Amino acid sequence: MGVLPVGRLRATITGLFARLYLARARRKGLSSVLPAAALMPLQRTGLDPVPALGEVRAQEPISRLPLPVATNVWLVSGYDEAKAVLGDAKRFSNDFTNLVGYAGVTEADNPGGLGFTDPPVHTRLRRLLTPEFTMRRLARLTPEIQAIVEQRLDAMAAADQPVDLVAEFAVPIPSLVISELLGVPYGDREEFQQLSVARFDVFDGVGASLGAMSQSLEYLHGVVRKQREEPGEGLLGALIREHGDEVTDRELAELADGVLTGGFETTASMLALGALVLLQDRELLERVREDDEVVPGLVEELLRYLTVVQVAFPRFAREDVEIAGTEISQGDVVLCSLSGADRDAALGPDMERFDATRKPTSHLAFGHGLHRCIGAELARMELRAAYPALVRRFPDIRLAVPASELEFRKASIVYGLDSLPVHVK
Repeated sequence: MGVLPVGRLRATITGLFARLYLARARRKGLSSVLPAAALMPLQRTGLDPVPALGEVRAQEPISRLPLPVATNVWLVSGYDEAKAVLGDAKRFSNDFTNLVGYAGVTEADNPGGLGFTDPPVHTRLRRLLTPEFTMRRLARLTPEIQAIVEQRLDAMAAADQPVDLVAEFAVPIPSLVISELLGVPYGDREEFQQLSVARFDVFDGVGASLGAMSQSLEYLHGVVRKQREEPGEGLLGALIREHGDEVTDRELAELADGVLTGGFETTASMLALGALVLLQDRELLERVREDDEVVPGLVEELLRYLTVVQVAFPRFAREDVEIAGTEISQGDVVLCSLSGADRDAALGPDMERFDATRKPTSHLAFGHGLHRCIGAELARMELRAAYPALVRRFPDIRLAVPASELEFRKASIVYGLDSLPVHVK
């Protein structure tokens, strides 16, 4: 969903906290190596954060997380408090060097890109990307997004029943849109999509995810080299034509990797979970099918309610800081619960409930401040195109299994479903 590089965050957080026990936990998942209370901000009951998160937010919107590290780790679950932290780049750092030395993390693990940088490096790199993510520039992708959605609907119509909406719809759409955005050659797009999927399989082992990340960067280096020789019409070609002397091949590959990691899994999760919301409310489904005007508001409420990126990039206090009466010491780690903040009663009444008629509400689904998702509008474009097209093409679409049998991710920074079987005929 946008270009917040959450895939890197997940791998790095896993490295930071799970490497302490990696020898015995490489294939057991986070739940086997971290205290249950520490996993609370990554867990849900169906589509909702676990009740404990709301209870903590009501009692202590800034609370300590019981993690097996020497440094204090704070969980910020209140909306105003999270917004204050995320918006304060002067007192809170994102720089990767803050992680070096934690549980075996070295400078060589630095993935580059925007996510783990502070100004002035972040400012320079973001300045290169920002013009490519204006509504005017993104408008050129509208026909391509619509064509990609229609292609996936055609594939679903031709597939044996039931159809996995995740594999056939939610995953391919953002992967193909990003390849179009970057200017990946058509002949390479199948390989690009396979790399996109492989890098997020963290629970197959941290090493597997990092290996896929390395493979992805190597592949993107090759794409950049080709673009240097003959710049195309995509983002990479535009950056080379306009800023070729200002940016290295490594930086271009890392920026492209950030676009992939930020815009792929988040949007795929939103497409699948948003479709599930629609499938459980036939009246709403009919409204989306018949009235284009309800779609923008629906998308905003889904973004708030689902908030698939559950925890923001870790922040590191540059100095002693007081937020909402809580003293945070220099060097402390601060994790903002975006899913918790977006259910805060400070935003309005009954925020734990999904309400498609709710007026657009401020939310942190794309983050906030200096590191707010640069690709937010691209994500919105994909969601606004995909949901109505899905329910119009398949008016009888329905779940192929009871909702109670769906398997959600157990403890994941990016929340989602691994499969969503549906009947479309």
